Amino acid sequence: MSGSEAMPAAPLAVSLGDPAGIAPELIAESWTRRGEVALAPFFVVGGGNVLAAAAHTRGIDLPVIRIADPAEAVEAFASGLPVLGDADAPVQFGQPSREGAELALHSLTQAAALAVSGAAGAIVTGPIAKSKLAEVGFTQPGQTEFCADACGVAHDDAVMMLAGPNLRTVPLTVHVALTQVPALLTRDLIERKARIVARALARDFGLSPARIAITGLNPHAGEDGRMGREEIDTIIPAITALTAEGLAVTGPHPADALFAAHERDRFDVALCMYHDQALIPIKTLDFDAGVNVTLGLPIVRTSPDHGTAFGIAGKGVGSAGAMIAALRMAGECAARRAAGITA
Repeated sequence: MSGSEAMPAAPLAVSLGDPAGIAPELIAESWTRRGEVALAPFFVVGGGNVLAAAAHTRGIDLPVIRIADPAEAVEAFASGLPVLGDADAPVQFGQPSREGAELALHSLTQAAALAVSGAAGAIVTGPIAKSKLAEVGFTQPGQTEFCADACGVAHDDAVMMLAGPNLRTVPLTVHVALTQVPALLTRDLIERKARIVARALARDFGLSPARIAITGLNPHAGEDGRMGREEIDTIIPAITALTAEGLAVTGPHPADALFAAHERDRFDVALCMYHDQALIPIKTLDFDAGVNVTLGLPIVRTSPDHGTAFGIAGKGVGSAGAMIAALRMAGECAARRAAGITA
């Protein structure tokens, strides 16, 4: 962001992610490119030694500036990567450990609390290894639900949106078996999540009314009931109700054609019926620039849309594109909220 652009009210808090994964080196590279890609000031919670070691693997000479208060990050950001607190862990890249999981959970907990209190303008979460975190007390299905709990928001009201330069998608059902999806799809689910998405896109992205394309569940969107009745019995009634409320909703669209280049400029976000229906197109089009955004929270939360990548951690080969995109999007959304901008 240039000085003439709106800025977040406070620096962004970044949680380290698993220190044995790829996040620390991507955070380090993001700081080195802060001016080039117009990033708002950010700080990392803990892991100063991990970050310095990770930067070294990419040939980056990273100045780490220890801070005791988030407010110090803005001034420090120009000279080095601000790191809040002294929490750290020994690390061997690619080899997750209990000590690393403890540091990751500490970083996530503190970063979320700072965002909720307003001391941080947003939270950007590094990828975690959920199985390792479960060993040290992490009980949520993922970081989306963790952030929802930190905000006192019901899990069902925290909506995951995947966003990239070419596409935004929302999976209405996420980490469940495909066989469970038809029973989980209800009018209430579709209507409630569409309303959350519409409000969030207006508040954080300036899109009002947001054009929402809703997919069908079955091939050819059911083809008038010949390939399933979910469209007729559930999806179309939900679309009818949302349209009556004034939302700019269309569908049900056959998912096999919706994401073609000539179709994508007709909508702002696609609400998809299940995980892969939403994630395959975004990862195909925007793999190195995809951002996981949590809608429906009183705070801004983003994350790069990739995992810990233990197999390439410490080898200096992973792209920082998604981390940079997550930082930039968090800064832009936080700035819009700070300025009280509405669509």
